[in-house]
Amino acid sequence: MANPKIIGIVTGIAIAIATLIFFYNSKLLSFLLGMAVIVAAIPFIVSIIIETGREKEKEEMFLAFSMDLVEAVKAGAPISKSILQVANKDYGVLTRHVKKLANQIALGIPLRQAIKTFASDVKNKVISRSVELIIEAELSGGDIGKVMDSVVRSVREIEDLKKERASRVFGMIVQGYIIFFIFIVIMLFVEIKFIPMITMALAQQTTKEFVGGGFSKEIIENSFFILLLVQAFFAGLVIGKLSEGSIKYGIKHSVILLCITYIIVTATRALAG
Repeated sequence: MANPKIIGIVTGIAIAIATLIFFYNSKLLSFLLGMAVIVAAIPFIVSIIIETGREKEKEEMFLAFSMDLVEAVKAGAPISKSILQVANKDYGVLTRHVKKLANQIALGIPLRQAIKTFASDVKNKVISRSVELIIEAELSGGDIGKVMDSVVRSVREIEDLKKERASRVFGMIVQGYIIFFIFIVIMLFVEIKFIPMITMALAQQTTKEFVGGGFSKEIIENSFFILLLVQAFFAGLVIGKLSEGSIKYGIKHSVILLCITYIIVTATRALAG
């Protein structure tokens, strides 16, 4: 099966080539080239969104897995046997990792090594920290049931805090998007209504310094455009940090705002021109 990212890149390049051939002298050139870039970027954006959802599901399923282990351990079964008992349950995206963990234990691989492999395969910070606690308890000979219980409480608290934060900042996210769109509208209004007046006033100056100087309409418009793109990028990072606690997750918001900004600005300029 073809890689969606490769398909997106090839499609974007094809659109760009077709645009350069058929719309080279058109006012729509910038808009269509921007659309080509966006088409190429869509698979990457979707990939980030899917990966974010997958990380959340991993943590939720690990909580369910840990709770099942706690019940089995409290019933008197050793943790190795408890893992074998719960391995047949459905844990969504973690199912194959849990089955691999159970198979390793069934083959006689030490619990410490098997559970480290589990954490390495899953690649999630919350799960890795929890696994480290379990390994330390197993090494020190502590009460594994109590440790598992504390792990469950810790993961549950993290999930509850994430959900609480997401619900609290949802209004701020919507507000951030609305404020940014208002900012775009104001900047475009200034560009369309006032920049022509400013450039005409400068053109009427008697000195060559202003007539041929650096205050051309194109330079001012490009400066406005760059300002909007910079604002879109950093606004997205802030939204991601507020909503999901990580600037990394703000990249998707940045890409969305950058795409929307490019489409709105280039389309408005093409229509106004």
